[in-house]
Amino acid sequence: MPPATMPHSVPLPALPRLPRRLRAAAPSWTETTDVCVIGSGVAGLTCALNLRRAGFHVTVVTKVRIDDGSTRWAQGGVAAVLDPVDTPAAHARDTQIAGVGLCDPAAVDITVTEGPARIADLIHLGTEFDRDPDGSLQLTREGGHRARRIVHAGGDATGAEIQRALHAAVLRDPWIRIIEHAMVLDLLTDAKGHAAGVSLHILGEGVEHGVGGVEARAVVLATGGLGQIFQSTTNPSVSIGDGVALALRAGATVTDLEFVQFHPTALYLEGIGGDRQPLITEAIRGEGAYLRDYSGDRFMVGRHELAELAPRDVVAKAATARMSAEGKPHVWLDARHLGKEMLETRFPTVTASCRSLGIDPVVDMIPVAPAAHFSSGGVRTDLFGRTSVPGLYAAGEAACTGLHGANRLASNSLLEALVFAQRIADDLAEHKPSPGVAETPEGEGDVCSTTSRAPIQEAMTAGAGVLRSEASLEGTAASLTALGDNVSGRPRPATWEATNLLTVATAVTAAAHRRRETRGSHWREDHPEAEADWLGHLSLSISSDGELDTTWEPIA
Repeated sequence: MPPATMPHSVPLPALPRLPRRLRAAAPSWTETTDVCVIGSGVAGLTCALNLRRAGFHVTVVTKVRIDDGSTRWAQGGVAAVLDPVDTPAAHARDTQIAGVGLCDPAAVDITVTEGPARIADLIHLGTEFDRDPDGSLQLTREGGHRARRIVHAGGDATGAEIQRALHAAVLRDPWIRIIEHAMVLDLLTDAKGHAAGVSLHILGEGVEHGVGGVEARAVVLATGGLGQIFQSTTNPSVSIGDGVALALRAGATVTDLEFVQFHPTALYLEGIGGDRQPLITEAIRGEGAYLRDYSGDRFMVGRHELAELAPRDVVAKAATARMSAEGKPHVWLDARHLGKEMLETRFPTVTASCRSLGIDPVVDMIPVAPAAHFSSGGVRTDLFGRTSVPGLYAAGEAACTGLHGANRLASNSLLEALVFAQRIADDLAEHKPSPGVAETPEGEGDVCSTTSRAPIQEAMTAGAGVLRSEASLEGTAASLTALGDNVSGRPRPATWEATNLLTVATAVTAAAHRRRETRGSHWREDHPEAEADWLGHLSLSISSDGELDTTWEPIA
């Protein structure tokens, strides 16, 4: 069947030629395992534990320490149907409304149906969720949810508690090998093109240990998000889209990359600096906090039926528009009426973070502004986490399972990671892949200069951030193309990271330029409405000559 014709197609602007392999020395050492899991957040560690229960030996590779990454910063909680008056159908409906027509109904049904069992798994591992005096799980609401179905821990420290429990469980298992401070470079494949491991580079105590390889029967990408392609993000410094870049170089398909969710309430302080903007959890609005502009008006009232609890894209757009109209760098989150006891017991992390920066939410309004937070798109997978490359799987934020569509519903991210980590393990247990002989990838690719990182972030923020247009995206493309010509002479971690950053930024820019409508978290000022012709998915891959190929898949 020939590919569908893309609606309103316009030629892509000139874009950088992207490498099919990172330039690096041949692996000087190798080790062997059954399954190699890349990433140590909720998706990676849950998958590792599930694979062990299926009898596999597992190697977990992480770029930082095993307890670093985005999971521990997750504040709000995990969405699941645990209240007798709630239903999976209601959770599915809220998910699909947030996704603005682009959710895969099968992925949604699987997630909301299997989710409660995955919460039970976490509790069995020792995760201590907050409970009411009668022992039942406390449930709260967040944006887009029409029922209380968010379980949380430590008030607003859910990710940290889940990471603690998973970390402890992984350390108890002697057959899970952990390689920390290791940057994965490229996928290794066998003669049939099946994933057979990865090449990587280990650093320890500031000493470079050189390039090595982990050979495996299958590889799982659980590398997290890509928020660091922008200047302001809630993601940690390691979240540059390594998994998406690796998958593209390996010939895999990525989908829905234009849908980058900007969290509407990142803490704003002039000159705050740092690699990660502190997040003010959406759950604080779920408990009744207000958004106000500089005039004191609650600008979400009358804009959406759920006011401050509208889906994140609606709130982020409204905040950005109000900031632009007033000429101000932020709006205000007003939680003063919640009271000291509520703020200190239910939101201790937010309260302590604000106070450390001179803001007391008990008496002060909190300055907030949108920041890049979550990528709804990623490496395209099926309902068992399988990518288009045999033996390569993806889970968590690095994956595009079809659950989120054009905009993720709050607290569905941890749920998705838990559900699909189990399904990946189930698939591998059923099919038990045979070991292959890893071959050295062919061809050499350039690597970007270390000086490219900040200019890439600046270009993406200026033209491909919350507000986009054809002109702004073409400006970003021109900047990225110039930066792609800025080649480094020596391959090393900083240049590999810059190359991954350029690869992911280029793919996001291309997808955002192609989609000539506003839908979900993709906002085109020159095409301000959603259009029926664009009800479908944009997928990208890298051709053998380094060009981005785009395909259009309409929803029937």
